[in-house]
Amino acid sequence: MSTKTGESSNELGNSEFERRLRELPPSAKLVAKVLETDSPLSQGQLAEESRLPDRTVRYALNRLEDESLVESRYSFHDARKQVYALVE
Repeated sequence: MSTKTGESSNELGNSEFERRLRELPPSAKLVAKVLETDSPLSQGQLAEESRLPDRTVRYALNRLEDESLVESRYSFHDARKQVYALVE
């Protein structure tokens, strides 16, 4: 997780990140923890690493994106897929 104290549209302070994450369901917390240790990952990779169903991972990613805690971009290896990482 980010240890930066400044905050802009793409930067969150650690306490703000924790506050937003605390309000999310357990699946979103688990996905965030997986992304904290290994990112960027695709939705399929997240499902494999977290051992959550694809549908649950998709829901968790949507919740994390709604809170601006995760960002997505197209994969360099396969432009058909998106990969996800925590917001720095």
